[in-house]
Amino acid sequence: MTKEFNVLITGVGGQGAILMSELLGKAAVKDGLQVRGSEILGMAVRGGSVTSAIRLGDDVYGPLIPMGKCNALLGMEPSEALRNITCLSKSSLVILNTAVTVPFTVPLGQSSYPSLEAILEKLNKAAGRVIQLDAAKLAQEAGSLLTTNIVMLGALFGTEQLPIKIATLKEAIQERFKAKVAPVNIKAFDLGYEACQQALK
Repeated sequence: MTKEFNVLITGVGGQGAILMSELLGKAAVKDGLQVRGSEILGMAVRGGSVTSAIRLGDDVYGPLIPMGKCNALLGMEPSEALRNITCLSKSSLVILNTAVTVPFTVPLGQSSYPSLEAILEKLNKAAGRVIQLDAAKLAQEAGSLLTTNIVMLGALFGTEQLPIKIATLKEAIQERFKAKVAPVNIKAFDLGYEACQQALK
């Protein structure tokens, strides 16, 4: 029985954060878990902030993750992970895609972007563990840059903390994607899983 497990996915529009939460939710339901979730979408155009919370377990009653109660944060974009730092505690794990997407407001001079080193320093202080991945590189290795989000899902499962079976998530991937692209997504998942396992050694 899982009492509570909270996953927060952060990124920007176009990175597939909502699809990630959809796959996690479907797999969790298949495995008989109670699921609650919420999504916060920024600007409708690509580049706006996107946050999706998935809460699993019998002791979960609301869709929002309480401050400091995030078990795993998947940061599809470094600054977006930093934006949600209040959800973290020393029992939290962060999986960070190190590829930067600079907001359009930066070249316009309306905002600034912190260095990756500064972001990592703050995340390491807030969380128990931060795993860095070049998820885009692994996605290209799998056969498509579009699978970056699936690489990150694989990394999440590579922590072996999630109360969802790997086979169930792969089943959800195969149901979601056409036969031609499903194998590429499965390979992306496996590469993310292996990369996280290596990082945890």
